[in-house]
Amino acid sequence: MRKQIALTVILAAGLTGCGMLPAQLGAGGEEKQQTTAQTAPQQSGGASADGGTGPAPSAAPSAPAEQGQVIASREVKAGGADLLVQITGLKRQDRVATLTWTVTNKGETRWEMTSSLGDTPLGLGLTVGGVSLVDAANGKRYRVAYTGKSPSARCVCSDYDVFTEPGEELPLHATFAAPPADVTKVNVDLRTLGVFTDVPVS
Repeated sequence: MRKQIALTVILAAGLTGCGMLPAQLGAGGEEKQQTTAQTAPQQSGGASADGGTGPAPSAAPSAPAEQGQVIASREVKAGGADLLVQITGLKRQDRVATLTWTVTNKGETRWEMTSSLGDTPLGLGLTVGGVSLVDAANGKRYRVAYTGKSPSARCVCSDYDVFTEPGEELPLHATFAAPPADVTKVNVDLRTLGVFTDVPVS
């Protein structure tokens, strides 16, 4: 718990604007949305994610996800597996926001995740560093916070194994610069798992 509090204090002190931040703490921050040629699987609305490839970092400076009540849920098929995706929290704390969710393999085929949730230009392979929050009303996308510079950048988020077995539940989390206080709902772009629209920010 002490490590998690310390991480929040560090992030709150460092997350401002876009790109690299003080003490080498960075974030995708906020960026104006552009028209994209590719759309991620989604239920309604939302925005697409941009790709990227690269090696996975050896470790990620991330705290365990604290899962809460389910605020959005959907069954999806990805990598040949039947999955249940449940968003369990999007909580603003000072100048950062933390997204928590779970992916449960409900089928009989293991999910080969590869790096579909993390491939970015920074090379955040087997992490969830590729997910993002989209403020549709203001046309802004918020990307996962990270430390360091490419090729040694590490996201402030979960990493994972390549495979999720049948019956396994995978808890995940990612930290972002917080949207403004008047933004109460955002779209959550989980890349290959689709876009969840109008997720409340608490």
